[in-house]
Amino acid sequence: MRYVTFSLPGDPTERLGAVRGDRVVDVRNEIKDAWTGPVPASLLALIQAGRGAWDRMASLLDSALAATGADAHRLQDITCHAPIPRPTKNVFCLGQNYKSHIQEAARAREREFKLPEVPVFFTKAPTSITGPYDAVPWDTAITQQVDYEAELAVIIGTRCKNVARSGAMDCVFGYTILNDVSARDLQKSHLQWFKGKSLDGFCPMGPIVVTADEFGDPHQKRISLRLNGDTRQDSTTANMIFPIDVSIEFLSKGMTLEPGDIIATGTPEGVGLGRTPPEYMKDGDVMETEVEGIGIMRNTIVKV
Repeated sequence: MRYVTFSLPGDPTERLGAVRGDRVVDVRNEIKDAWTGPVPASLLALIQAGRGAWDRMASLLDSALAATGADAHRLQDITCHAPIPRPTKNVFCLGQNYKSHIQEAARAREREFKLPEVPVFFTKAPTSITGPYDAVPWDTAITQQVDYEAELAVIIGTRCKNVARSGAMDCVFGYTILNDVSARDLQKSHLQWFKGKSLDGFCPMGPIVVTADEFGDPHQKRISLRLNGDTRQDSTTANMIFPIDVSIEFLSKGMTLEPGDIIATGTPEGVGLGRTPPEYMKDGDVMETEVEGIGIMRNTIVKV
């Protein structure tokens, strides 16, 4: 199943939608008569309802999407929001998870190249999340070095702790696209990554969440980013150093992961920091972030 969080022209109310092709149905309107109890009003509510609810929802929506109903909208006629506009906690992020990105960052920072022995985690604040087509605000009084990072994001579906690698993928609800926008000068001056990763609007996410059963192997997907139409990142998730099951195993050691938690799985080579000389974004630059099987985000850098 493919889910979207959307609103309609003239009505800012956020709705849960199901997508097939270029058509979107309003989940609540389509299944309210067949659903026992309140229909999940958001993607997060659906995820938190558990696997039985996911399966039942998918079965009901398959029938709705197969027909042409009055509540069907065209994708181009709706406003897509971040799938989970306000997560219950910080976004978990993997740093240094592509060898080529570690190499380019080491060259740019004149540091020794060294592969990590275990997954490297940091986080982004929930307030950094923005929609897949929203502007990314750039406050020049705070940062002069805004960079992009295309990433595949994992959405946890079931509560887990100390999960073994063999069972880790069973904890995944689905996948979406995330752009780990970064203020490189803040990263350097703060000696860690949190502040430079967490400015408002620095986490575009969406437009679609594809459930794990439909997405297929998440380690065989092309991932790319174009800046003003110029391809800057073009790789495959097969190049991850630590695959998703390993990352979940490590992250869940001694720490509970909950339904709706988001894990960004790292970025491949091609970021602005790694260019010679480094090249950071400017007012009006357009980022197109794409992951095979999900779609494309388009976000414009806007000086505020």
